[in-house]
Amino acid sequence: MAQDSVLKEARERMDKSVKSFQRELVTIRAGRANPSLLNKVTVEYYGAETPLKQIASVTAPEARLLLIQPYDRNALANIERGILKSDLGITPTNDGTVIRIAIPPLTEERRAELVKVVHKFAEEAKVAVRNIRREANEQIKKMEKNNELTKDDVRESEEETQKLTDTTIKRVDQLTKDKEKEMMDI
Repeated sequence: MAQDSVLKEARERMDKSVKSFQRELVTIRAGRANPSLLNKVTVEYYGAETPLKQIASVTAPEARLLLIQPYDRNALANIERGILKSDLGITPTNDGTVIRIAIPPLTEERRAELVKVVHKFAEEAKVAVRNIRREANEQIKKMEKNNELTKDDVRESEEETQKLTDTTIKRVDQLTKDKEKEMMDI
């Protein structure tokens, strides 16, 4: 049925919103070294802005240390500049062959700021999910208007959409709680 395709599309879009939220969470520093912390860092490499992960390998040999091994040693200075230019607030150390980044422990004040950022991202994800619900309900109403669905079908579809929305928002809330707990652990 047509309303099934509307619900299927809504489910897929809501899942994409949650995955996008998860990607945002990964970039928030929690006091531990995580190579994905540098996912958004771009480096000028032969005149083009290039993602760091395309020109170097990033590993976390210790809990509070990131090690960046460039594939081309000539890129070391540019990688260092790119990291300093990013809004991560971390300082790289260049020894001529690799770049080390010591991840300092977060202060209580900084943790509170980061928790606010997590909540902001969570709210944006929830708004996206609610917008998807609204669009799905509008499509269903339009189908009713065109006499493609009965009132019962419309009510049933709207209930399904609401259940899907509630489930998705619970997932966002759980991810938020998990990230908050990870950030508050010292």
